[in-house]
Amino acid sequence: MASRKRPNKPVPARLSPTPRGVEREKPVSSPPRSGGQVLVPLEFDAVGYAKRMIRSIPDFPEPGILFRDITPLLADPKGFHVVLDMIAHRFVGEHIDAVVGIESRGFIFGGALAARLNASFVPVRKPGKLPFRTDKVSYSLEYGENELEMHRDALVEGTHVLVVDDLLATGGTAAAAGELVHRQGAEVHAYAFVIELTSLGGRQRLSGAPVISVVRYD
Repeated sequence: MASRKRPNKPVPARLSPTPRGVEREKPVSSPPRSGGQVLVPLEFDAVGYAKRMIRSIPDFPEPGILFRDITPLLADPKGFHVVLDMIAHRFVGEHIDAVVGIESRGFIFGGALAARLNASFVPVRKPGKLPFRTDKVSYSLEYGENELEMHRDALVEGTHVLVVDDLLATGGTAAAAGELVHRQGAEVHAYAFVIELTSLGGRQRLSGAPVISVVRYD
């Protein structure tokens, strides 16, 4: 007597682990993929999902400061894809030659965005970190000054540049990176950030180019 084959049972999709201290949202259908990249469907609350992956830590690194911690977002594959897609989608069809990432968390998002936009990646670093000849710019902080450097041969004149960092606060660091771009005859096409602290007015300091941010806090 021939045995009857049982139909294969569908295997439930495994959800990525949720970092401690972060509440997981209710299960949703996975965003569709195209060419290895995640495309966020219109009905998916991408901003809300990304915001739930950002942890708020009071009194760090000093009393009175509420720190926005992106490490849970980086630990969540869908959250990381969603943030990158929301930024990259803004520049589809536009001519971005290079992505300038600011040390250090700007490297994480900048490198991935450069790959999505088929652009080169250029690191902007603190003094003494780059091995070749550099341009250097000083900028003011709330208590003192800081400096950033970029290799002198990083950009060709006329290059269209996207400047990327994880956080826009007062805008001083991003403005300094923009100055390094301009010194090499390149153009800041836009600035892009994962988080913007709107009450600190950093956007006004970057008025020479469009400013894109994913998650905003007052």
